Amino acid sequence: MVVTEEQKKEAHAFYQQALQLLDESGAQYMLGGAFSMFHYTGIYRDTKDLDVFCKPTEYPKILKYFQDKGFKTQLYDVRWLAKVFNGDYFIDIIWDTVNNICRVDDSWYERAPEGLFAEHKVKFIPAEELFWCKVYVQNRERFDGADINHLLVRYGKKMDWKWILKRMDPHWHLLLSAIIMFQFTYPSEFMDIIPKWLFDELMNRAKEQYDMPSPWEKVCRGPIIDQTQYAIDIKEWDYKATTIKTV
Repeated sequence: MVVTEEQKKEAHAFYQQALQLLDESGAQYMLGGAFSMFHYTGIYRDTKDLDVFCKPTEYPKILKYFQDKGFKTQLYDVRWLAKVFNGDYFIDIIWDTVNNICRVDDSWYERAPEGLFAEHKVKFIPAEELFWCKVYVQNRERFDGADINHLLVRYGKKMDWKWILKRMDPHWHLLLSAIIMFQFTYPSEFMDIIPKWLFDELMNRAKEQYDMPSPWEKVCRGPIIDQTQYAIDIKEWDYKATTIKTV
């Protein structure tokens, strides 16, 4: 889709207004989505939405402030998402992921880097949390594997891999899967970016699975990454679904 100069100006004005009002609301927030990807990778995408991340205690403050200013607001899903509308443009206010695993907490703010966006001083969600959220986006409508690879090749050397392992420890298979895909995609960069201790740790865990007894209960963790495509496993094939909260 070709974006005209006029549309770019409209989007820029929307971003500036939204950020000004977010600051006036007094809420703590960070930018995620396309603009955090731009911050870490330099990849720019024209978009009509602004992804704003905050703790669950902050989103009511943002919604009320925008509502009082005359904007249409919507509590889209009380578990993770609210919206603010302004014509063709909108703000996604996010405090969790759709699988309720990556909930925003104080550590996000503490580790969030500062930068400029639309001539405005903002915080971006940490690269590690951006990776963490995107690892779970593996459904038919959207797959964030390329975003993960681009994040790693452009910023992976600066990422805290011990923190990522802590975040993903209950779902370490997905971390290993992302690393293997990165190794396939960027064979010339892999060894300089992915720490060997992490690769060895995860590969050893994978090998040890063969030494474990077979699980007694039939479990499908597919709904963690795609609730639609794995619905048949739960509804018809008698698998148990599971969601594991992380630290």
